[in-house]
Amino acid sequence: MPTFEPFAVVAARFPYVELEHGKRRPALVVSRPHLLETSGLLWVLMITSARNEPWPDDIPIDDLVLAGLRKPSVIRPSKIATIEASAAEPIGRLSAGTAARVAAALRDMLATHP
Repeated sequence: MPTFEPFAVVAARFPYVELEHGKRRPALVVSRPHLLETSGLLWVLMITSARNEPWPDDIPIDDLVLAGLRKPSVIRPSKIATIEASAAEPIGRLSAGTAARVAAALRDMLATHP
């Protein structure tokens, strides 16, 4: 099984809330390798076509070739899932700039305030 680093782009079945079964699609790994090593799981964010209705927190992917994608796409940080790593196939990675924007969005979403 491959080792998946944070900000790797994978092809996997991403579960949908509104559908019984997931659909194979690109997703962004955001978990650290420790989760994979201890449980065989990955935390991933949805990657969707930029043609879809935008959400306020969408982050455009600036380097499609590096990410292994063919169409303009965005990362949707509010759509996170846990998947079996054995069902994921590495296809690319994010540029440093896009990875930094995703990390900042996740820090903001996970921040706790008194």
